[in-house]
Amino acid sequence: MHRRLQRWGLLLALLSVAALSGCGATPSAAPTATFQNPVLRENFADPFILPVNGVYWLYATNASGKNISLARSTDLLTWEILSDAMPALPKWAKMTGGLVWAPEVIPIGDRYVMYYTARDKASNKQCVGVAVSALPEGKFKDTHDAPLVCQAQEGGTIDPSPFRDDDGQLYLYYKNDGNCCGIPTSIYAQKLAADGLSLLGEPVRLVRNDAQWEGRVVEAPTMFKHDGQYVLFFSANDYAGVEYAVGYAICEGPLGPCQDAPENPILASDLSDKNAMVIGPGHQALLQLGDQTWLVYHAWEVVAGSRRGDRRFVWLDRIQWEDGRPVVQGPTVGPQPAP
Repeated sequence: MHRRLQRWGLLLALLSVAALSGCGATPSAAPTATFQNPVLRENFADPFILPVNGVYWLYATNASGKNISLARSTDLLTWEILSDAMPALPKWAKMTGGLVWAPEVIPIGDRYVMYYTARDKASNKQCVGVAVSALPEGKFKDTHDAPLVCQAQEGGTIDPSPFRDDDGQLYLYYKNDGNCCGIPTSIYAQKLAADGLSLLGEPVRLVRNDAQWEGRVVEAPTMFKHDGQYVLFFSANDYAGVEYAVGYAICEGPLGPCQDAPENPILASDLSDKNAMVIGPGHQALLQLGDQTWLVYHAWEVVAGSRRGDRRFVWLDRIQWEDGRPVVQGPTVGPQPAP
């Protein structure tokens, strides 16, 4: 009996030591989640992402019979395609398919305001409209009799992009569609009224297509404020070609003046790689997630040396800031840490 108790005591002691050792063990680190581009292999050109309460809403140019393409995600990597965010066009817009472009959305008060491009009946030019909805998914409605802005004498107006400064003042950035008709292109900025439905003052020219890499086009403006500095991102050159790319300018304020970065472009096709899997990255939008800045944009996927059809897929790449200047390691095709 005495020996049996000794054996039980020894067993309990060993179990106690093992338990204590387990408490002090360091668990192995969980593997870092990764992803690969494109994050959405659907035709979602001119993408814009709006985060709302843990949900990401992705808006894009017309496709698949929709005026405004729409998708949603909770992780930026897996997307659910939804119905048309704006199924009805306003009375000023032609119902011609394929001409509703580049929507961007901003919350103002208790509603969501969308800026977009459509074909104006009166001028037969692409012009910018504004629509509202109680929900980020729509349905957005434009009840106005005329476009918000239409520079008909400069070829029209496209690619509207709203920006809210730290003091609450709203601005709208857009470009004249001069490349439609042999006219130089510029990016403009203008103040918006508090409700976002009308423009204030006169437009200010910030950037024009005067650099070789830009070709005949500057477009797709995105104003972003980083550490108190105004950075105007934009795309340039032929959207359908390998030279389409993203650059930026440093601005003294939301209305400029702005100075193009000498290192432009910062996101472009690798023209030296004959086996490149992606070309023509551009029409960017930015997303701030904690201390990380992400660039969402479209690009053409390349298969066996040729562009895969007529669809622009959605890419996502991290922006690193070096001495206040954005650096993009992309467009990426291999695994990278997830947002």
